[in-house]
Amino acid sequence: MRPVRRVWLHVLVVALLAASSARAGELAAARPKDVGLDADKIQQAHAAVQALVAKREVAGAVVAVARRGKVAMFEAFGESEAGSGRRMTPDAIVRIYSMTKPITTVAAMILVEEGKIGLDDPVSRHLPEFKDQRVHLSKGDETTPVKGGMTVRDLMRHTAGLTYGVFGNSPVDQLYRKAGVLSPADTNQDLVAKLGKLPLLYEPGTRWHYSAATDVLGRVVEVASGKPLDEFFAERIFRPLDMRDTGFSVPADRLDRFSANHGTDPKAVKLVATEKAATSRYRDRPRFVSGGGGGVSTARDYLRFCQMLLNGGDLDGVRILKKESVAEMTRNQLPEPAMKAKNGGRADVGDGFGLGFAVRVGTDDPAAGKAVGEYSWGGAASTHFWISPKQELAVVALEQYMPNRPKLAQAIKPLIYQAARD
Repeated sequence: MRPVRRVWLHVLVVALLAASSARAGELAAARPKDVGLDADKIQQAHAAVQALVAKREVAGAVVAVARRGKVAMFEAFGESEAGSGRRMTPDAIVRIYSMTKPITTVAAMILVEEGKIGLDDPVSRHLPEFKDQRVHLSKGDETTPVKGGMTVRDLMRHTAGLTYGVFGNSPVDQLYRKAGVLSPADTNQDLVAKLGKLPLLYEPGTRWHYSAATDVLGRVVEVASGKPLDEFFAERIFRPLDMRDTGFSVPADRLDRFSANHGTDPKAVKLVATEKAATSRYRDRPRFVSGGGGGVSTARDYLRFCQMLLNGGDLDGVRILKKESVAEMTRNQLPEPAMKAKNGGRADVGDGFGLGFAVRVGTDDPAAGKAVGEYSWGGAASTHFWISPKQELAVVALEQYMPNRPKLAQAIKPLIYQAARD
């Protein structure tokens, strides 16, 4: 597409968004320059995504950029299913996997504000399955009693002593696989029952280790609220924020907007659809409502969730959390030893972890597109979001490719930061 045509297409998209905003109370649309973004850099970000699609490194993508509460870029690229000829659309529904984690953490923080959960509550207060846990020692099958026990805060920041069972091969990971942890046949209650019988990988609070902790947190939400996790999400987050297409399954009348998931055919070295809408497991409500990775959403919906956080807990006059709660979530929560382990011996710079997402501390890293105070996370199908309070930015970048790769985010993130010049 020629540059002039691309510019006019961008203008048309913004105009359509502005009309939609006026009709339906959407986030307002604006030209990049009207919110202090360099239009040339935004165009370069557009071209970078187009290049990935043209080289067939990405089948399709949706990118949404909001600054100062207004949408300055919202575009779809490529195909929803590689080789199908079906265009990716701005309202495409995608698997967000671990981008479900911040939603679960917000749900738990709602209950913290209501006094039903305490951040430093022992998890066993809500889930007795975690009483009398033991920690695996470095050798053999020996275990020792846990000293302090995991807290709700530990679940939120991945310092609970849990693991996933799929990314490593420690004795504890092996026990997870043998027990069938995270089986789709289980309920959240079943998951907790299994985990309560297994040793921890390390003493809670001493290390950061990505894990099934947020799935356990989802069960805490269920017990504390008395409602299934998906119902609590719908009542307290999705409907209040008008997140119309976000949930744990895709209704039949929306399957035409559900993007295929992709991988690479090793023989032909090309993108192939690995899960198509017509045969996807997301057509039905799952038995395992995974607070750690079971969600589906759209760029529009997730951008509204991000803008709520950037606003300090409210959107369009609807308050989900207090400002103080969002501030607590978005500061680094890792103890110094865990920070040193994550950042090559430095505790004062790098990527820490708040309550529900990564948090950048110390110094900016423009080359990598990282700014101090930014909080972010991604999903297994190569979805990504980041929020930068300093630049007043909220960005959602979605594709569907597994295993996770940062190709799309890396292509646009430095450019979008460079665009935010004032």
